[in-house]
Amino acid sequence: MHKQVRTRDTKIVPIGNSKGIRIPKALLQKYGLKDSLLIEETDQGLLLRNKEESKLSWKDTFKAMADEKEQWDDFDTTLLDGLEDENFDY
Repeated sequence: MHKQVRTRDTKIVPIGNSKGIRIPKALLQKYGLKDSLLIEETDQGLLLRNKEESKLSWKDTFKAMADEKEQWDDFDTTLLDGLEDENFDY
């Protein structure tokens, strides 16, 4: 299934000696953006994220991993790569 990407056109506006963008109220409410957010640079461009949602709980992390339905068939091979016989100092 392909996710639909929605785009919005917005202008960069002067704010004192800086510049900024206006985020529509509906988007602020939809994504729970309040006083601050994280700006992440990605290969595709800038990603704006809610600061509060930047860290997943362990429960949310495991759920997200399960939702990805990754194949772990070769995991046992990695476990049995011979290192289990090595004597490591802890």
